[in-house]
Amino acid sequence: MRKSLLIGVSFFVLGAGTVALVDHPANASAPAGNAETFKMLELFGDVMTDIDNQYVTPVDNKKLIEAAIDGMVTSLDPHSGYLNPDDYTDMQDQTRGSYGGLGLEVTSDEGAVKIISPIDDTPAAKAGLQAGDYITSIDGKSLIGLPLNDAVKQMRGKAGDPITLTIVRQGKDPFEVRLVREVIDVKSAKGHLEGDYGYLRISAFDEKTTDQAVETIKELQAKNPHIKGWVLDLRNNPGGLLDQAVSVSSLFLNGGEVVSQRGRNPKDIDRYNARSDGDMLHGLPMVVLINSGTASAAEIVSGALQDRHRAAIVGLTSFGKGSVQTVIPLHNGEDGALKITTARYYTPSGRSIQKTGIEPDLEVAATAEQAQQVANDAFEFSEASFSNALNADEGKTRRLAHVPAEAPPAGFDAKKDFQLERALDVLKYGSVAATPKLPTPKPKLAALVPMKTPAGDTAPDADKPPSDPTETTASKPDAKP
Repeated sequence: MRKSLLIGVSFFVLGAGTVALVDHPANASAPAGNAETFKMLELFGDVMTDIDNQYVTPVDNKKLIEAAIDGMVTSLDPHSGYLNPDDYTDMQDQTRGSYGGLGLEVTSDEGAVKIISPIDDTPAAKAGLQAGDYITSIDGKSLIGLPLNDAVKQMRGKAGDPITLTIVRQGKDPFEVRLVREVIDVKSAKGHLEGDYGYLRISAFDEKTTDQAVETIKELQAKNPHIKGWVLDLRNNPGGLLDQAVSVSSLFLNGGEVVSQRGRNPKDIDRYNARSDGDMLHGLPMVVLINSGTASAAEIVSGALQDRHRAAIVGLTSFGKGSVQTVIPLHNGEDGALKITTARYYTPSGRSIQKTGIEPDLEVAATAEQAQQVANDAFEFSEASFSNALNADEGKTRRLAHVPAEAPPAGFDAKKDFQLERALDVLKYGSVAATPKLPTPKPKLAALVPMKTPAGDTAPDADKPPSDPTETTASKPDAKP
């Protein structure tokens, strides 16, 4: 049985996720259960019959049944869902790192399409689309209330064809963005030199990530054999394949545990270890950059390097997706597949970061505006935002609204990357403790500032997060156009 674990934020790219791909035949028999189960199955048949006979227009029974299956599975948690045959094929293309579209990872949030993350070097990223943006219409046609699958299909199209998205961003009036569709062939790992330091950017974990990371590291080492340290940038990385997270971690560790996963039976523990001869950096100091868009497989890597004291973590608390999904093809994929949560994952020290995220060793906001958002906890973009998110195994809670330790000081050049500069400072001074700290920012409170929801209504309190914001919602697993 082939098993390919996906641990990404959600799946629908437009994106990536962390999932296990398991060849598993569909079971046509009725589920085991008591008389109540069979009674409800009979009720389902009665409802189908009434709709088929009495609905005002003819119905497509196949679509109704697919919608019913999806509703059943997505009620479990934000990352479980049903993939019809087309969606299943798209998901396989995404994990291979090549697909057509805009380069967005999206999810459904209370009837609207919400961006989880734009993917580096794609039309979406070049157009300045951001995590947390809502897409409310395409070419002037509203998406509000439209199933996520249908919205994603509208965003896909022939390479070279233009598309206009209407975007709603917190604190701004709605605006339009015109993009041109491309064949998205993602290079998930790339890098460059920052003076005497190496910079490795990993934007997702697909089948090519480890090979590309190895190639990038070797190229930079050849350019400068005397590199003093490395920055690994995992910001806005939505996750991907578990085996790639483990193999990337192995590039910086000499053996030892990277991650473990535990399912319904606590005695069933799968442990994943780094190779004993893996550290390509030969022990040079490392800093990992993370933010609230760092999820799943990216959290596995950052958590492993933090727990193993291999790297300092700089940035903002990560997304907090600590669950693993298994993709179960139905009739060899002819009838699509189920994507269901089958386990939690744990860092080497045994902590589950489900809902809580990885907290940085040096908390740094990228901008003053971002510091303001963290302080106000307004529409926070995290796993804890979902009303039906799986609880953390230890019952911990995510850190609430607070003033981040650092943010760019007045007069800082907005074209520069403040978080990267602070990461380089940590490398130069040798540790977070030795790095001179900057004054804590003083963001304004937003308790009485009204905000508009994607539907145009005004939220009652700007300092209260919505009941179920962002990322992968219970209405559908994520998608990638």
